[in-house]
Amino acid sequence: MKNISSFEKNHNLLLPGFYLSSEINGIYTYDLRFKKPNEGDYISISAAHSIEHLLATAYRNSEYAENVIYFGPMGCRTGFYLLLKDINKEKAKKLTVEAINNALKENSVPGSKKIQCGNYRSHNLKKAKQELINYLKILKE
Repeated sequence: MKNISSFEKNHNLLLPGFYLSSEINGIYTYDLRFKKPNEGDYISISAAHSIEHLLATAYRNSEYAENVIYFGPMGCRTGFYLLLKDINKEKAKKLTVEAINNALKENSVPGSKKIQCGNYRSHNLKKAKQELINYLKILKE
């Protein structure tokens, strides 16, 4: 099978940051890279799960809610994918900063009750917020 575009990138050269990964028919895939790949420093599973809930909620409650297609973690635990319809990189990055700032105001993880989540015990708001604070610093560099 043909490799997908993200497998064609040299992960030894990727640094934390905000990248446009691909654009197909007005659907933009953004790579929110929190960690340098293959360096042994990964987002914990519980923090990644909480970030997924926090940012998915923040994005879907933003002014661009109708343009949000998907937000979810990378299996390698170095970051997340954000898929937006008709939102360029500049707007997407601004939206991400706003979403993180809104997520940092939360006192609990949205959708983390047993009835709402398939693994409700696997959340860590404190670690999630620390990862978001660290990533926000990267976005502002």
